Amino acid sequence: MNFFQNLMLKPCNQCLQSSIFPCKFETSKRAIMKTIPALLLMLMAYFFAGAQGTSAPEDPEVLKLKEIEHDFGQIPQGKPVYYSFEIVNSGKEALKLDDVHASCGCTTPEWSHDPIAPGATAIIKVGYNAAAEGPFTKPITITYHSNQTKQLTIKGTVWKAPEGAAPANASVQFLKKQTL
Repeated sequence: MNFFQNLMLKPCNQCLQSSIFPCKFETSKRAIMKTIPALLLMLMAYFFAGAQGTSAPEDPEVLKLKEIEHDFGQIPQGKPVYYSFEIVNSGKEALKLDDVHASCGCTTPEWSHDPIAPGATAIIKVGYNAAAEGPFTKPITITYHSNQTKQLTIKGTVWKAPEGAAPANASVQFLKKQTL
């Protein structure tokens, strides 16, 4: 063998095979060794690009809700019920509610259209007309800062009220007539 043939024939460390063509173990090792630096380079580029701070800073939450859901439980049919949700302006500027609306006409929200001072609280009074029998869940959407929204929910079960007045009790009338 001459000098050039010795350079071309390199034995593989895994299979100890000598050939001018690399064996499958050497080929896969080279592929992995080329892939690792490329992956590291891409990861570094990703993290450095994220550190540039190109995204706009997010607005902190300015509208805080003490609670987002109220359960009326069992309510009689035909009797409207009301609940007052308390909201807090936790921002540094006055907060104006653009709109408060319910998903249907049986739910009526009422709120002050005046701006809420920083740190102040306000009330959103929500009424529900219990006309239909059965369970209900009604969302109420609050819109503020033109495009931000929060959602409140009321729920409960309407039971059918008895028709008419309760029947008269003759025993009560008898006892009223008795003298001691």
